[in-house]
Amino acid sequence: MQTELAPEFQGTADGREAEAILRKCVHCGFCTATCPTYQLLGDELDGPRGRIYLIKQVLEGKAPTRSTQLHLDRCLTCRNCESTCPSGVQYGHLVDIGRKIVDEKVPRPPLESALRWTLKEALPSSLFGPAMKLGQSVRGLLPEKLRAKVPAPRKAGEWPTRTHARKVLMLAGCVQPSMAPNINSATARVLDAAGIQAVIAPSAGCCGAVKFHLNDHDGGKAQMRANIDAWWPLVERKEVEAIVMNASGCGVTVREYGHMLKDDPAYAAKAERISALTRDLSELLPELVPVLKGRVSAPRGVIAYHPPCTLQHGQKLRGGVETNLRALGFDVQVALNESHLCCGSAGTYSVLQPELAYPLRDRKLGHLNQLRPTTIVSANIGCITHLQSGSETPVRHWVELLDEALPTPPTA
Repeated sequence: MQTELAPEFQGTADGREAEAILRKCVHCGFCTATCPTYQLLGDELDGPRGRIYLIKQVLEGKAPTRSTQLHLDRCLTCRNCESTCPSGVQYGHLVDIGRKIVDEKVPRPPLESALRWTLKEALPSSLFGPAMKLGQSVRGLLPEKLRAKVPAPRKAGEWPTRTHARKVLMLAGCVQPSMAPNINSATARVLDAAGIQAVIAPSAGCCGAVKFHLNDHDGGKAQMRANIDAWWPLVERKEVEAIVMNASGCGVTVREYGHMLKDDPAYAAKAERISALTRDLSELLPELVPVLKGRVSAPRGVIAYHPPCTLQHGQKLRGGVETNLRALGFDVQVALNESHLCCGSAGTYSVLQPELAYPLRDRKLGHLNQLRPTTIVSANIGCITHLQSGSETPVRHWVELLDEALPTPPTA
């Protein structure tokens, strides 16, 4: 697809990247069949093909409208369309550019602007933890919609104290330690059982995704640089062999640090190195299975697994969790229908677009519940919280189940 950029975009980094992406697009329509919002709404402008046309028009100089903004807002950025695109169109990068440009030109209503500002500033903030604790203390008194966003309090369990020659960095994340603290400690215990030590750099924080995807690209990149600074001494001295992510939403973002900071002369090379070292926790499973096999007491019953979009479409990692957990004795199954579709969480999407997020959640749970599971598992805190808000069946991170199936390790 050819486009002639308006003068204001010619020579800009966003303009060059968008133009290169648009050249790959042939508008075959394969993406439409796998777009969750198109399936719900049936509107061409609420599918990838329509949104690409809207972005192309803006880049060519047509003034965007509030309607343009709404159609782009409704995109989950699940990147399912990228998995089915035969031309390799990087739609996720294009929609990030398009949203940023449109937001600069189309004012939002005051309440909407205030909500988006609150989300991008509050979620990565150090005040999020205390606020979540307060919410959990009065959870039973909260309105139903707000209670759905406040998970019941859970204990983290003990962090392993043994040291190992093999070490990996782990990002604690911004919301996960407060909403589901056991995920990080369970990850550390499972790695410890396999002779790997998990290390956290205290000054590392939010991966940058929250601000970046709410169109505060400068704020998101500032958080990315802060994380690189926190990790770099350990990386430079080769004290860690990888940066392991147990939240696939953070993982897909950190894996793209190299792309997002490619034009930053002070950080481009470092960002590329960080991206190259980043691994999802599931990528370690093949080497963990031989070490842990025979020590795992897997629970009975079906474990229904929902692979997050950030894992299967964003990082193109498919099949690793269920295959390797089955090798350890877990009866892990994925939904027979629409296992590739988004659950509707998508970062802040379930807050900003609830009229679409909750039907997608219920659709996903309907397919998962057909498996009659004892537990539903996923690999991203957003998916876990969103699915749990509509399910009586426990929804957890898969590493928590593996942790519970292992014997208590010896102390140092």
